[in-house]
Amino acid sequence: MSVEGEAELRRADLASDPLDQFRLWFAEAADALSAPEAMALATATPDAAPSVRMVLLKGADERGLVFYSHHTSRKGRELEANPQAALLFHWSPLGRQVRVEGRVEHVSADESDAYFATRPRDAQFGALASRQSEPLGSRAELEERVAEVERDLGQDPVTRPATWGGLLLVPAAWEFWQHRASRLHDRFRYEVEPSGGWRIDRLFP
Repeated sequence: MSVEGEAELRRADLASDPLDQFRLWFAEAADALSAPEAMALATATPDAAPSVRMVLLKGADERGLVFYSHHTSRKGRELEANPQAALLFHWSPLGRQVRVEGRVEHVSADESDAYFATRPRDAQFGALASRQSEPLGSRAELEERVAEVERDLGQDPVTRPATWGGLLLVPAAWEFWQHRASRLHDRFRYEVEPSGGWRIDRLFP
């Protein structure tokens, strides 16, 4: 891992709410990286077979973290069967990682519609044409499916397909990790307290 300088993370520096801490780190990552919103999403089948892929963060608020996908994709099917998931942000130039664990649920249709309307038209066509995670015979087949959607719609507005939409990870735990050259890294974990609020623990690296 290539890290610019040496940083430390102290308990006294942490925000009491992990969302506030995440927003602070995300803003710093946005100044240092071209795609700070890239995150690894780990899911698993009901019998614990794991899979992971990169997705993009599209919102972070008091509810949790929002991303978008085809609900019929592999990740969509796995989340339908087992909604427990984890996200990981890796900001190498800063020597930082953020891990978020929790339960995933769908956002409202209105929220998905509003975001879909902001996507480039080509991306909207792609959402209609793609059968994400299914076998594809050739690149030409995909391009023809997109062209067919474009011909059918012409200049008409593109309606969001019901099989595509927003997903919200509701955090039960956050972990903030700061690289140290000694390998004695700083790790802090936030967990939801039964009575509300967050418990913060320093972890062994």
